[in-house]
Amino acid sequence: MLNPFRKHPELIVHGAHPLNAEPPLAKLRGSYLTPRDLLYVRSHGDLPELDGATHRVAVEGRVSRPLSLSLADVRALPSRTVRAVMQCAGNRRADMRAVRPVKGDPWAAGAIGCADWTGAPLAAVLEAAGAETGEALHVAFTGADTCQPSDGGAHFGVSIPMAKALDPDTLVAFAMNGEPLATEHGFPLRIVAPGWAGVRSPKWLSAVTVQDRPSDAHQQAGDYKLFPPDMRPDTEDLTRGITIEAMPLNSAITEPAAGAEMKAGRVAVNGYAVATDRHIVRVDLSGDGGRTWVQARIEDQGTSRWGWTLWHGTLDLPPGEHEICVRAWDAAGQTQPALPDDTWNFKGYLSAAWHRVRVTAA
Repeated sequence: MLNPFRKHPELIVHGAHPLNAEPPLAKLRGSYLTPRDLLYVRSHGDLPELDGATHRVAVEGRVSRPLSLSLADVRALPSRTVRAVMQCAGNRRADMRAVRPVKGDPWAAGAIGCADWTGAPLAAVLEAAGAETGEALHVAFTGADTCQPSDGGAHFGVSIPMAKALDPDTLVAFAMNGEPLATEHGFPLRIVAPGWAGVRSPKWLSAVTVQDRPSDAHQQAGDYKLFPPDMRPDTEDLTRGITIEAMPLNSAITEPAAGAEMKAGRVAVNGYAVATDRHIVRVDLSGDGGRTWVQARIEDQGTSRWGWTLWHGTLDLPPGEHEICVRAWDAAGQTQPALPDDTWNFKGYLSAAWHRVRVTAA
């Protein structure tokens, strides 16, 4: 039972080997749930084409009953569906790249999507294996993908703290929007750790290991760290890096597109906002680079703690060039930094400043 890769023809490809691609922003905003073929693709090596009938996942480490689980075994466990955003830690890296050089693919604002993920709670899998659940423990994951040398060269590996592993919304997932996972999204099984950077939701899951320390794999121990602004590639010091887990408050304009030319007058603006496990309570729009603001309308999207918020609004633009900006506010009264300069880091992670789009009205 293979599930071949089917790439949407409009995906913007940043790299072919490994494949890294994002959808056009207008397509991304086309529906609340991101279609399977429009969810961004972030890979660190090959895209394994695994047989869902024969592939197995080892559950091992500090467990009393080691397991070897098939897709059918996981599907037989009580399942749940969680509506959650999946987002790359490098989403909107292009904004930081405009400040000064950064490492990594130049993601625009499309390395994100929202879906209904279905699977067995990871907590149920750990319980079936008789796992220890002390708060100091970690759950490590190994993927079947072999990474490029620049990404460690071995099988993909990360871990999450036990507390996140036991969250009932953390899944061993087998479906997205009611369909089996696509190859590029981890078929047959992947982890979904809602609200956290996509790197913590490994695809092509092949092993789950309960252990007393974070994973030693490159993606956990040697990458995905938020470094201070004074650090550069030649001065990288892992001891000064913060491991990236929960994603920050963010928003983006999906229409109009950067560089758009339009008729002067009332202009429709729309986009998305996301706040990990808090709700978005306000979205502000500016047509003059942030000097004045109007409030956008938040669309009713239910009560999911991990979903995103779609919004729309209008701006009155006189003839000339304009810089449209958006900023979001969450339920804690937090908002976004004004400039990518404020949070610049040489890896371009967690870019979450006001999103700015330059347009011309005539």
